[in-house]
Amino acid sequence: MPFNMAANEVLANRANEILTGYKGSDQVHPNTHVNMCQSSNDVVPTAKGIAIHNEVGRVLKAAAHLEAALDAKAAGFADVVKMGRTCLQDAVPITLGQEFSGYAAGIRRNRLLLERERARWCTGVLGATAVGTGMGCMPGFSEHIYKNLSAVCGREIRRDANLFDGLQASDSFIILHAHLQALATVAAKAALDIRLMGSGPRAGFGDIVIPAVQPGSSIMPGKINPVMTEVMILACHRVAGNQAGVGFGAFSGELDLGASSAVPIRSILNSIDILSRSMVLFADKCVKGLSANAEKCLHTAERSTSLATMVSALFGYKIGSRVANLAYEHNITCREAAEREHLLSHEAADDLFDLLSLTDVKKTEALFAKYAGIRNV
Repeated sequence: MPFNMAANEVLANRANEILTGYKGSDQVHPNTHVNMCQSSNDVVPTAKGIAIHNEVGRVLKAAAHLEAALDAKAAGFADVVKMGRTCLQDAVPITLGQEFSGYAAGIRRNRLLLERERARWCTGVLGATAVGTGMGCMPGFSEHIYKNLSAVCGREIRRDANLFDGLQASDSFIILHAHLQALATVAAKAALDIRLMGSGPRAGFGDIVIPAVQPGSSIMPGKINPVMTEVMILACHRVAGNQAGVGFGAFSGELDLGASSAVPIRSILNSIDILSRSMVLFADKCVKGLSANAEKCLHTAERSTSLATMVSALFGYKIGSRVANLAYEHNITCREAAEREHLLSHEAADDLFDLLSLTDVKKTEALFAKYAGIRNV
């Protein structure tokens, strides 16, 4: 309420200054002529909704920017075969491009959801006055205010379908910020994975090389500091913290007014600001400069004992386990172990251990169909 009253005073004083040359004249009164018998209860929520709609545009633009950077890397890394990992253990082959396509798709999915959510923030409660009954609203006000407000904002703004709900409810804040947190979760996952895949340069995974944007350490000259992944991760932590502020504020309204919107609004705007800026930085200073350590990726994938999966699919789990154990004990590849056990010919091994083919479901199915009868050979 104080903010609305102060704005009325400023507008009235400026109008009087233009009309009479002096401030404080009663020719334009802050309540009678500026406020027009409206209430802070309908003015402030409408203003906050306009602000949120405008600010969400920033995070949508930033998300599209990060999405494009991830998509570009997905295309550039399409043929870089590496070992997939689940629970940080060897899984099955995957391409680096496939992993990055997943990050890009996650950002895109949440961006589109946020776009749809943004479209709901095109209503206002002006004309509701104090509790939704419209008591004190001047004749013709409601018929003209939304048309004029739409013209000023450059987009359609409609009257809320139920003014009582519009004044009382705060769940819209929770829903909107949940979309922001979901987007942050996907961005943080990408940053965490990139930091892990870029760990090293010699003692870590070393699948990719993260661009250095500052000296790595105050004590270790050879360290590469993945600072931009840290920026993205910490920003997402802040968004997660803001979710608590949104929730507590939304729960604190009482009776005919959701009066505790200050904390949710502040939390939402802070999340939008920090998420927008960090996604752009992450895209420009990290993702765009990533390079693949293709030789190391391929070497690691070829030596993984999880490639015995191909053997177990054709000969059964027991034989597959035997091949994996043999490969591990003798420090050889699963392909070499399968050939040593006379399970596969050299030509069949060429097909069945072509790692790039194993990252494509159609090619894998074709291999299984081709060698379906190999057990009986």
